[in-house]
Amino acid sequence: MIKNLDIHALERMRMRFNRLYGPQEVERLLERMVQLIGRYGIGLEGFSESDLWDETSSVLITYGDMVQNGDEAPLKVLKRFADRHLSGAVNTVHILPFYPYTSDDGFSVVDYRAVDRNLGKWNDVAELGRGFRLMFDLVLNHCSRSSKWFIDYVNNIAPYRNYFIEEDPETDLSAVTRPRALPLLTPVHTQHGDTHVWTTFSDDQMDLNFSNPDVLFEFLDILLFYVANGATIIRLDAIAYLWKQVGTSCIHLKQTHEVVKLMRDLLDMVAPEVVLLTETNVPHAENISYFGKGDEAHMVYQFSLPPLLLHGLTKGNSTYLTNWAASLNDLPQKCTYFNFTASHDGIGVRPLQGIIPNDELLKLADRVKSLGGHVSMKANSDGTESPYELNITYFDAMGDDPERVTDQHLARFLCSQTVAMSLRGVPAVYFHSLTATRNNYAGVEETGRARTINRLKWDEEELEKRIADPESPTAKVLKEYTRRLNCRSQHKMFHPDAAQQVVNLGPEWFAIEREWNEERVVCISNFTAGYQELTVDDRLYRLNRTDTCTDLLTGRRYMGDGKVIPFEPYQTVWLKI
Repeated sequence: MIKNLDIHALERMRMRFNRLYGPQEVERLLERMVQLIGRYGIGLEGFSESDLWDETSSVLITYGDMVQNGDEAPLKVLKRFADRHLSGAVNTVHILPFYPYTSDDGFSVVDYRAVDRNLGKWNDVAELGRGFRLMFDLVLNHCSRSSKWFIDYVNNIAPYRNYFIEEDPETDLSAVTRPRALPLLTPVHTQHGDTHVWTTFSDDQMDLNFSNPDVLFEFLDILLFYVANGATIIRLDAIAYLWKQVGTSCIHLKQTHEVVKLMRDLLDMVAPEVVLLTETNVPHAENISYFGKGDEAHMVYQFSLPPLLLHGLTKGNSTYLTNWAASLNDLPQKCTYFNFTASHDGIGVRPLQGIIPNDELLKLADRVKSLGGHVSMKANSDGTESPYELNITYFDAMGDDPERVTDQHLARFLCSQTVAMSLRGVPAVYFHSLTATRNNYAGVEETGRARTINRLKWDEEELEKRIADPESPTAKVLKEYTRRLNCRSQHKMFHPDAAQQVVNLGPEWFAIEREWNEERVVCISNFTAGYQELTVDDRLYRLNRTDTCTDLLTGRRYMGDGKVIPFEPYQTVWLKI
């Protein structure tokens, strides 16, 4: 019998089924949900009352084969790297889709319940989970055209013949929001005739039909399967496009939000220690709508942060970042941000909409091109195209010269990462940010895909050689990055729920105060390439009223009223008061 079977949660589920599928289906679907609860043993033994996150929470974002060693299972190599270099600095590993796939570097899934044999086995995932919490992707908008589901659809075999979305190519779909400049419908020959199938992302990624409750329950089952296999964070990939309704934009539809809330209801009932994270690379107001009223996602990606940091630090002007950070509203209870600067994708720029002027965005795109990067475009409803994503490693994006790495480059990059780990939320670091990876031009030439520029596969021996060389950018960044993460994890003021206040000190600075039970830290970053001195005044009221404060990052103490604090270019201080 399931412990803590929540009658109120079941009633919420009843309401959601009614909104999704109508009153005639409610009782059948609710009964089906009750039968699903407890699947894979989830919830049978009860659960702890531990917090979802704390100041030690941080996430490594990585592919399962980001570091390789000959024929050895890459997941074993990843575990060795993480055990050797990240213990104490990172407590969670996000293994990007490690299932069998056919394209899009894992996001065209063939079998959701299997581990790609080229990466290892479920035992290897479990071994990694012994030292770290785990985060899995639930790629639920689409699957591979080579999946059994789609093959059975083509052959008109139940239940999969109703798993996909057919549409007449003559239908007016001009209102649909497109994330990529590719055809929305793909022609398919099936046993029941020639048709066109909805494909939001590519002709190998066949959109799933969530208006069919069988599809929903398929993914509820997969969700519990992932939890049973150790996932403590579930990332809902491309969730914004989940529900399709002709005549609408097919993004952020109310039905999509109901599906996310239903998943939250299920997890709250049987696995409340598991976090639901939505991935919606859209303008900020749309992005945070996935918090709902505290009844939807626990976390959302802070998508505006990466391009704002890049813009501010390369321009030497924090104005847009400061104004944006100051505008962030209080979060619902048990909700927080997923603060990242880089991921397997590029740097999304749609989240800058309404935050910086369009001409500033175009200048930023031109700068990325000058550093060897690429700019991916999206199709607009009026037939035009606009920048969607900047494709470049975040490390190279913070440089000034694609041919060499300077001390200024290193300092600017580390400043960007330190700001991200200072903000309210859970910090997440992409593997190639930890290793100061340069642009992967050879990979782009090989695949023809701009995103490959940020998806280098390291040879373990070569990577360890660079780490062992104290003069290499890789060694310098990894050592300092992990040191700062370790420092952060020792102070409650960096708990994701700790209060945050933005302080406007002018365009040269970015400053926030964090507070937890009367303990405070003031985080100040010099956003310029020059030496600066900051005279503490009443803008930093509490800091100005203390006799002494200590920089947690350097151990230096500053004393007296009107303290003058010197800053090297791009230096950050964490002043405990």
